Amino acid sequence: MKRRFRGESVHKVDQKGRVSVPASFRRVIEEGDPDWDRDNKDRAATFVLIYGFKGRIEGYTMEGMEEIDEMISALPRFSDRRRIAERLINTKSMDAQVDDNGRIILPAKLRQEFEIEGEAVFAGMGDHFQIWSPTAYDADNAGIAEKMDEHGGLDGMESLFAMIEGSGSGS
Repeated sequence: MKRRFRGESVHKVDQKGRVSVPASFRRVIEEGDPDWDRDNKDRAATFVLIYGFKGRIEGYTMEGMEEIDEMISALPRFSDRRRIAERLINTKSMDAQVDDNGRIILPAKLRQEFEIEGEAVFAGMGDHFQIWSPTAYDADNAGIAEKMDEHGGLDGMESLFAMIEGSGSGS
């Protein structure tokens, strides 16, 4: 079983846009880059940052992006759905690498668009991770808390998992 992006942490962002990537996230990024070689210190693992979503930047391993690319390619060529997916995913994304100090550079354009000043929140989402401004992350968490309340709070999580085929929580 592959490693997953888990947990949340807040990291300082310097004036040049450098921010540390959580060490556990770096291990997942390395594992998810088929061209990365642990013994070759001259080549950092590559991953993809997607900034086409509202409020957050999403990070995917190279293997994770390959799955997404296959899903987009399966859409009918020239269809609106494919054009939208390509715009949100391919056009608004960039390859990134972690430097020797465990940091990436968030370009000024992204820091401005996502209001990331001084600090960034990294949130593990299993097969990908998200980067948020602390304010936007707190607001999103509040929205999730409201949705959980609609489904019966933590006790209602069982009913949410029951909807997932193969979760073992169904009746």
